[in-house]
Amino acid sequence: MSAEEGDWNFYLRTVSNSARDSNITNGPASDPSLLRAVKKLCEFCKREDKTSDDLVARVYPHLNKLFQRSVASLSQSNSSNGLLLLGILQFFLDFGEVVLHDADPSLHTFIRSCLSREFADPIVAAATLDFLYVNKNKLLISFPNLLPQFFPLILKLTAWNGGKLEKPFLKVLPGLVSPGSFLPLFPSLMDLPILVVALEKVERSSGSLVGNNIASIQKSKAPEMLLALMDEAYTGTTIGERGGDESEESSTINVADPLFLELLKDENDGLVKRHWTSPGIAAVLQAAKNSPQSDRLKQILKIAPRLLDAYFTIALRDANSSLICALIPILMTRISALFPDQNYMYEVRRRLLEFMLAAFHRSPDLIPLLKKPIIDRLGNAYDSTEKTELALQLCWAVGEYGGGGPTHKDAARELFESLELLLYENLSSSRLGLRQEAAVNSNRKSFSKSSQSRLLCFVITAITKLATHHRELLPRARVALIKSGICLPVLGPSRPSHGFVHYPGTVNWNEGGNKMVAHIPFYILGEQEGPPFHDFSLSDVLPRRS
Repeated sequence: MSAEEGDWNFYLRTVSNSARDSNITNGPASDPSLLRAVKKLCEFCKREDKTSDDLVARVYPHLNKLFQRSVASLSQSNSSNGLLLLGILQFFLDFGEVVLHDADPSLHTFIRSCLSREFADPIVAAATLDFLYVNKNKLLISFPNLLPQFFPLILKLTAWNGGKLEKPFLKVLPGLVSPGSFLPLFPSLMDLPILVVALEKVERSSGSLVGNNIASIQKSKAPEMLLALMDEAYTGTTIGERGGDESEESSTINVADPLFLELLKDENDGLVKRHWTSPGIAAVLQAAKNSPQSDRLKQILKIAPRLLDAYFTIALRDANSSLICALIPILMTRISALFPDQNYMYEVRRRLLEFMLAAFHRSPDLIPLLKKPIIDRLGNAYDSTEKTELALQLCWAVGEYGGGGPTHKDAARELFESLELLLYENLSSSRLGLRQEAAVNSNRKSFSKSSQSRLLCFVITAITKLATHHRELLPRARVALIKSGICLPVLGPSRPSHGFVHYPGTVNWNEGGNKMVAHIPFYILGEQEGPPFHDFSLSDVLPRRS
């Protein structure tokens, strides 16, 4: 017998003996040599020779039994089973066709029974992401719904284990996106910081989620609490209804809070709406704002915006217009519902607005389809600083893309009317300024005036651009510009100046090239045709003397 054959027989005996062992307390994973034996057998079977299929057929029954035994011992084993089960799953994926084994039930069993308990183990978490990446093509072809179904659990293990898993997760992220997960994945990525807060709350209430090994986790109540919370989310049965001795600390977790139940789920249920208005979440967010941030929370606050970048890149590349159209109203809602960290809010809001504008640039016909949420957001422009910024960007997009183009006359008219209303409201009431109390400091007042001025400029520009796309709106646009005072520098003063008489409705062409800087409004008043172009000087628009 050759040395190689001897190794083969040794590894096969090791697996066979463990598969026949009926001791549930000491699960297969308690034998450190077993994982090495499984990996070595897989290597033998991958060799391309005429005996490889025979080797696969001999190994498969033992690995299948070993898999079942490992799963059965999960609740009582003191050792982590994750790495061993991943090794066996790799064999199932590599040789399933040879032995006619459908790996789908095995994959679901691993995720639901093992990974849901061991996600907090950094070694298991890293190995899982590596397994998913290595087998990405196989999973997408043979089991296309697997990763989209379990993306909440994959997010959970990534959020809990921090920055060292960011790059591995980004490699797996495209596989999480499907038509059924595209929309729910967005708020889940947005809420990674609150997910960390929720997990830390469970840890404080029920014991550590992370230890040197899985034994310290299973001796605590934390995994059971997580499973109980998830079970309540699925079945409606509360922890208290199950009876048992619940400690006072455990009861501090508000199991009725809907957002916590959503955050702690392991599977995608297709729901997009998050219960950010619940009293429990409001209290948690306030506490998080006023308390020192943990290292884990600090890490995820930096990671989450970069994950959103990757998500938006995938969306613009792969998602169809229907999904993008459904995503943008959610984005508009969430722009004012973010975890209360200043830098995080700035980074996320910037990315949300950039994606929204990129989506409109890719598909301008989304604007008429989304006219109702756009009009609603324009109507809320004065409610808060972030809503003002959203309204600014929407004004720009509506004008830039002509309300969706020349074929969308009705939508353009409705959007124009909304812009008119916003303009006249800005001019007549100065609501941002009026809402400030006398005691508010001068910096705040100055900022409010600046926001109001910016909004006024954006609205005027949008009205002008929209009218250049839809000529039937020109008379109303001129009235709007006149009422806003733009007509005074454009059309010239009524009083004599430098010996020349200027009448309303005329332009001093000689001075236009160096005194007039708001180019777009002059474009419409100069009776130009077609959509406006950019970066032109006034001399390009106004006629010159020969």
